[in-house]
Amino acid sequence: MQPEGPPRQGLGGKRGDLLGRPFPLGDWGEPDARLAELHRWVEAGALRVADWYLADRGWKRCTAYVLRAGAGAGALTGAALPLLDLNGLLDGGAGWACLALLLAVACLAADRFFGLTSGWMRDVATAQAVHRRLEVFQFDWAAECVREVLGPTDGTAGEAAERRLTLLRRMTEDVSELVRHETAGWMVEFRSGAGPLYTQSLMAAWGSRPDAGIPAGRFPLPPVTRPNMPRQRPPEPPGW
Repeated sequence: MQPEGPPRQGLGGKRGDLLGRPFPLGDWGEPDARLAELHRWVEAGALRVADWYLADRGWKRCTAYVLRAGAGAGALTGAALPLLDLNGLLDGGAGWACLALLLAVACLAADRFFGLTSGWMRDVATAQAVHRRLEVFQFDWAAECVREVLGPTDGTAGEAAERRLTLLRRMTEDVSELVRHETAGWMVEFRSGAGPLYTQSLMAAWGSRPDAGIPAGRFPLPPVTRPNMPRQRPPEPPGW
């Protein structure tokens, strides 16, 4: 993925909220053609989500850099002016130093209050997670196609189509789950301050292929434990 690249044209249309899209309807008399159409629909939806987040992080990152630069300049100026005043090079430098430090604090407070730095980092993390999930889906889809063409067919044609529909449904649900997690992190950011921790957890969510039989984005079931049976006393040998 190229985080610095421009958004793809024709995927997201006019920029706005991430709203739902109409499900493509058609004739299922040719299942292969319908499955290919659904595959393009799901893939285009994932790319649209990733492009939305990459475009959203642009203005946030630029504004955050300006505020961070202002905070650094204010801090350096506030530290240098008292030294100049102490050496007699600048009269009244201490007063201007307080103003410079106040400006630095205001820049950091604005960045924190509006969530600019954490926001663009969260956007990049979500876009990378979507791209990672899309790569996994593309290889799974290719493996399923090769399996149907070259390998022995397991079950009927209906079961093969159902396996492909399962891949499409899981891909759509996982992308929606990533968007939901990002939205939840945005909602709780100012209350718990968990922006950086959320970004790290989101990047690790798709770090490995979910091959353990648990669909990604879902909570695993608790392990089943054996009930504790009361210990029985072993039988005594005869003669006792």
